[in-house]
Amino acid sequence: MSLISLVIPVYNEEESLVELYGQIREALEPSTHEFEILFIDDGSQDKSLALMKDLSESDSRVKAISFQRNYGKATALNIGFQRCSGDYVITMDADLQDDPKEVLELVAVLDSGWDMVSGWKKVRHDPISKRWPSKLYNFTVSSLTGINIHDFNCGLKAYTKKVVKNIDVYGEMHRYIPVLAKQKGFNCTEKVVLHHARKYGESKYGVKRLFTGYLDLFTVLFLGKYMRKPMHFFGLAGMMLLVLGGGILTFLSVQWAQQYFFGTGQWINNRPIFYIGILLSIIGGQFISMGLLGELITSSLHKEKPVIRENM
Repeated sequence: MSLISLVIPVYNEEESLVELYGQIREALEPSTHEFEILFIDDGSQDKSLALMKDLSESDSRVKAISFQRNYGKATALNIGFQRCSGDYVITMDADLQDDPKEVLELVAVLDSGWDMVSGWKKVRHDPISKRWPSKLYNFTVSSLTGINIHDFNCGLKAYTKKVVKNIDVYGEMHRYIPVLAKQKGFNCTEKVVLHHARKYGESKYGVKRLFTGYLDLFTVLFLGKYMRKPMHFFGLAGMMLLVLGGGILTFLSVQWAQQYFFGTGQWINNRPIFYIGILLSIIGGQFISMGLLGELITSSLHKEKPVIRENM
């Protein structure tokens, strides 16, 4: 009999917690799976923590973890991944927009051979001001990462235990868990899921996340490709600048020699291109130095832990 862990970040959701707990019990208790619920209170300022404690005292399957202040959804998920014990791990939001009835169907997809399943809110009950920027964002992420899913922002996702124990989620990287999983060698698919209109309160995410989301995307792509080989990035850029700067200085030197010996060239002094050549050469040298420092730091501090597929 397998165990399902539900990891649910909570931030000021006092109206929905008890109802969400009831929906989870209704959806999972008739199944053959055992389950646990990890509510991660991300510094709520309402009665969310008190309700979580009441639920955990009345049901041993409920665990309440509380942060001293608001750290963000990624940190909440990361703590939940560390503390959960399930063979399958489900993440969902606490605002009742995700439907617990989808959990068993997501688990069935994992059982068919996938490491991770991302929910796709194909019919989405959000204002158009959120839907269209989200469509553009998802298209961009899918194109740049090569992961063919439609909804990276969906909070309803399912993972095998091996995935959550081998990825590190921080900052605002919760949007890019499929990317982080792919970089570790795991496979990912998607499933259309129900999406309900928000019943209580307002969304905790504003316009700011549209801008920070793209910055985090560049971070994920850069670290995923160059984390263990920084010289490949900085060294390539440095060599290109050095070649360009050196070419300019060589060309000017030839012209100076022609002028000095034959009077057919041109003097270097007071030519802007001369200073551009020097600047490019200096910057190129600095980039190569940064690459060498990056390699030094990587080799001394970073020891990648490989994901073991199976023990023979």
